[in-house]
Amino acid sequence: MNGNSLNIEKRNSGPGITVMHAAYLLLILIAPFAGVHVLLLLSLGVFFWLRFSGRATSGNGSELNLAFSMSLMFLVSAVFESFSYHLPIYIVLGAFAISVVGSHNWYSPESARCGGFGSGERRTKRKGFSLLWSSVFLGLRILAAFLVGYWVIYWQGFPVSPSLVFFIAVIGAVTGSLFESIPSRIDSNISVPLGAGMTMWIFEEFRYWVPPERMLIALAFSLLLGCLAYRAKIADVSALLSAALLGVLIIVFSGLSWYILLLAFFILGGGFTRYKYAYKESIGIAQAKDGIRSYENVFSNSTAALALAVAHGVFPELSLPILYAYLGTVATATGDTLASEIGTTAKGRPRMITTLKLANPGEDGAVSGLGELAALLGSAVIGLLAYLLGVSDNLLLSVLVTTAGGFFGTNVDSLLGATFQKWGKLSNSGVNFLATFAGAGISGGVYLLVSGF
Repeated sequence: MNGNSLNIEKRNSGPGITVMHAAYLLLILIAPFAGVHVLLLLSLGVFFWLRFSGRATSGNGSELNLAFSMSLMFLVSAVFESFSYHLPIYIVLGAFAISVVGSHNWYSPESARCGGFGSGERRTKRKGFSLLWSSVFLGLRILAAFLVGYWVIYWQGFPVSPSLVFFIAVIGAVTGSLFESIPSRIDSNISVPLGAGMTMWIFEEFRYWVPPERMLIALAFSLLLGCLAYRAKIADVSALLSAALLGVLIIVFSGLSWYILLLAFFILGGGFTRYKYAYKESIGIAQAKDGIRSYENVFSNSTAALALAVAHGVFPELSLPILYAYLGTVATATGDTLASEIGTTAKGRPRMITTLKLANPGEDGAVSGLGELAALLGSAVIGLLAYLLGVSDNLLLSVLVTTAGGFFGTNVDSLLGATFQKWGKLSNSGVNFLATFAGAGISGGVYLLVSGF
């Protein structure tokens, strides 16, 4: 370690951090007995003290950013106090427990080179990403958020079940760790507490929870699968955490079988990305980073699936339309990936979907007969798998509805690629995002027409 690194560590562990931790502990202890306005004034006091005392300029400003985030969330809580949808104090403090505990341990070397989590000199390079230690710190974050939340609701007599507090703590801890893993120039002491806090607030409003043991099983299962994908070089750290968050929510709100269907997309997509990879690389259309997926790929293809899975748990009276819409969005993601990875290897040139003129392989909006066939088969596989897993009890309906949504959703993707993406109005992730929602709508609509719902 060189002299500069030693100086960085000394600055990062200086008085500002100690003061911030002491102030945070004080806020936790008095929170149940003080109103949100008192807590807001105290957090603002810490912020201005750090800002004008010179403490923030002696290091990298992360402690100032944490104080700013805390003040901002207490301000939101104070403003919304009189509304029906208010931000509870235990959510604010739980989010900051997540930020303080285990900070900067979700790490990959790429994030340092790309301006990753943390800011300025805090972005020191490390040799690698430790699954073991990162899992330990995730557990500590969950425990800290739960203990802080329970401390507040216990003394305030807040009508919240401890199971709900634990449910929210798990979601917040995984979300915070995900935000910390995403390469960004925004300091993690802003992105982690605000990202975790807002996500926890959303699910607190649902007032939906499951027993802690079920939550832990869902987390362990989804983390294990994410780690396997990371080891297999299908996903990076941000994708691992994204998949873990998706897994927890989908398993809890809809069930393990629903998550397995989504995993089928990732497995098929990862596998066919390597299909004739050398050839695709030689003509410049191969997936970047050897086909390793990141959080952006996960969320652009899975946000619709996540929303529908949560809706399935919250609105059980609409379970069947939501189910088939879910199958349509997974089929669209699968069909589009297979059409892209297999279709680009077809002999002969593809044609532009809007004009049917010859196009170059891999060009946005270009389609081929082989790609269309791959989309059909990939979508049908999702429908068949849904029946085999017991998600759907009607084989013909499952395959028909799912294939329709996946095939037409894939072509919506191509149409958007040939228009809005070519015009620079949408990125590839934006196209995937919209296409998966289109596939969901198509499958849901076909189901309603066929069943006469």
